[in-house]
Amino acid sequence: MKLELVSKEKGNQKACFEVDGVDYWFLNSMRRLMANEVPVLAIEDVEFRKNDSALYDEIIALRLGLLPLTTELKSLSLKENCTCKGAGCGQCQVVMSLKEKGPKMVYAKHIKFKDPKIECVYPEMPIVKLDKNQELEFEAIAVLGKGKEHVKWSPGLIYYKYYPLLKITEKCKDGCKACVEACPQGILESKGGKLSINDKKLLDCHLCKACVEACPHGSVKLEQDETKHVLYIESWGQLSFKDIGLEATEIFENKLLELAKLIKK
Repeated sequence: MKLELVSKEKGNQKACFEVDGVDYWFLNSMRRLMANEVPVLAIEDVEFRKNDSALYDEIIALRLGLLPLTTELKSLSLKENCTCKGAGCGQCQVVMSLKEKGPKMVYAKHIKFKDPKIECVYPEMPIVKLDKNQELEFEAIAVLGKGKEHVKWSPGLIYYKYYPLLKITEKCKDGCKACVEACPQGILESKGGKLSINDKKLLDCHLCKACVEACPHGSVKLEQDETKHVLYIESWGQLSFKDIGLEATEIFENKLLELAKLIKK
């Protein structure tokens, strides 16, 4: 297998890879592990002391649960794996609180964490608007969890597609403006009456074949390479795309070792 980084965005939250020499089932297994098995931190329990806002406690708790929190996997443990056996301690949970009075908009940045290493990834995410003399006060606990239990514990959006094989077989008499206009990603170009491919945008191809259907001369051919894929990892911000990939690889290896032991028995 050959893995090549094509691009990444500032902040290490989004990356694109070319993966060569693997079948779809392997890549799909990695995708499922990254989305469903890599643990991240999310708010699980909320105790409201006061809530005069227009929203019910349950609605605010739901919003709090969906706030992405920075996650330190090296210093935190899943409750079921913790030495406290799920009772709750500093190694498996993070305590936070909020106390605000209106009139104001309450944002994620107003939450105070007992662990200074933990914070909201997007501090400007709104929680609720308080009118004059309205108050909101609560204490919450965040724990590690997995995306297969609830989407709030999913580290990001992971998806892949086949590598596009786009070819121009012959010269179009009119520069094939129809093909250029039909492509939703702007991959085809017409210069000097000749149809060409913008290699910088090739990986943006959706394999929709709109260009093939629009070409009046049958000059455009589009196929997919079933042994080569384009993989995208878009983190919600709790972990970097690198940490998501490495953690998923370790989980996959442990699952295979466990399977090998069961087969030997």
